[in-house]
Amino acid sequence: MEQLYKQLQLENQLCFSIYATSREITKVYKPLLDKLGVTYPQYLALLVLWEHETLSVKKMGELLYLDSGTLTPMLKRMQDQELVIRQRSHEDERVVFISLTEKGKKLRDKACHIPEEVFSMTNKSQRELEKLKETLQELLQSLHTYNQK
Repeated sequence: MEQLYKQLQLENQLCFSIYATSREITKVYKPLLDKLGVTYPQYLALLVLWEHETLSVKKMGELLYLDSGTLTPMLKRMQDQELVIRQRSHEDERVVFISLTEKGKKLRDKACHIPEEVFSMTNKSQRELEKLKETLQELLQSLHTYNQK
C-alpha cells in the first residue's frame, strides 16, 4: 500500500512536472514578448500565421490545441492591436479566416532572436532539447488521440 501512496506524491506526477515546466517557460518568454507587445498565447498564434499566412479559426485551433471559445477573444484583441485581420468566408459565413497585417508580419523579424535566447537559458544541449521536444510531441499525440475517442 505504501508503494501506491508513493505514486501520489507530487514529485512523482508527470502532469505536475509538465505543468510547472510550462509555467516556468512562459515566465522566461514574458520579458521577450513584452518587447513585442504580445502575450504568450498571441505569440503562438503569430507563429502559426507566420508559417501559414492565412488560416481558418478552426484550423488555427487544431494547430494550437485550442477551442474557438478560447481563440476568438484572443484573435479579437490581436485585431484591435492591428496584428491580424479576421474575415468571414464568402462561401460559408460560419468560417472565419485569420491573416496577418503588415504590422503582424513585421513582428516576425523582431521575434527571430527569441528561440535562441530561450535555448540559452535552459543550460541544455541542442540535442537534449530536440529529444525532449520529440518525446513531448509523441506524448501530446498519444493523449490527443486518446481524448478524441
